Amino acid sequence: MLRFILRRLLSLIPVLFVVSVVIFSLIHLTPGDPARRILGEKASDEAVAALHQSMGLDDSLITQYLTWIGGVFRGDLGDSYFLRKTVVQAISDNAVPTLQLACVAIVVAILLSIPFGTLAARYRNSPLDKTVTGFTLLGMTVPSFVLAIAMMLLFGLVLRWLPISGYTNPAEDPIEGLRTLIMPGVALGAITAALITRTTRAAVLDVLTADYIDAARSRGVSESRLLFTHTLKNASLPILTIVGLSLGGLVTGAAVTETIFNIPGLGQLLVTSISRRDYPVIQGVILFVTAIYLLTNLLIDLLYGIVDPRVRVGKA
Repeated sequence: MLRFILRRLLSLIPVLFVVSVVIFSLIHLTPGDPARRILGEKASDEAVAALHQSMGLDDSLITQYLTWIGGVFRGDLGDSYFLRKTVVQAISDNAVPTLQLACVAIVVAILLSIPFGTLAARYRNSPLDKTVTGFTLLGMTVPSFVLAIAMMLLFGLVLRWLPISGYTNPAEDPIEGLRTLIMPGVALGAITAALITRTTRAAVLDVLTADYIDAARSRGVSESRLLFTHTLKNASLPILTIVGLSLGGLVTGAAVTETIFNIPGLGQLLVTSISRRDYPVIQGVILFVTAIYLLTNLLIDLLYGIVDPRVRVGKA
């Protein structure tokens, strides 16, 4: 197991290297001048050129990349052009709201999807199954920002149950913090819930047709125990896979939701940095989010061996 973990961690290095090259190339080839953004449109060409030189933007792209990636290996992601802080500090300041939002979204998605997906498979072609399938298709087609705006109008402006924007850290004020995360969490987790529901239904249907399920039913095993113990346990691997991928996707896809609800997370930081052409912050945030996504996939691989002992993760 330890060798497997070390091997997988080492395999992340070339992936992150390729991502870093792609990020750096795309950002620096995109039109826009951070020096001009800092000094303003009315700044003289001489002042812009002097700032270019002081920021190292006059160096070749290869030199700039080697300087940046060398700092990454030392744990130094550079300094923000606009925030008056290091990129590491900017990420640490904004990572907590994003991770909290992703956790709320995945909990909402799991609580909705797994029970309904399981019951839809158990009562296949019933009105319940058709209703669940309909809501699944609706959740996969309606963009998260549309649901977010609809929830803001209903629960924020009409019913006044929840705040329509802003963020409070649940660690400081649990009740108010949860209230600020419920609407964005549901809006962000709706698509994820639809995907997990669809995967759960398909996985449970596949297991229900197995011979050992019929054998257990013939021995008098109750339907509830058969469904939620035997069937769901054996259908857990594809469900666990989609949950893990969804969790990584929630962290990376929170930008729109955070912007709508004015949550100071990594998504909002990334959007703001792109508009400012704050190269170090853009590079650092994307690299950090990619690392989270890859580590989440590694965790899911390790959980395979716990959920299903037949999967020998250590020998993979």
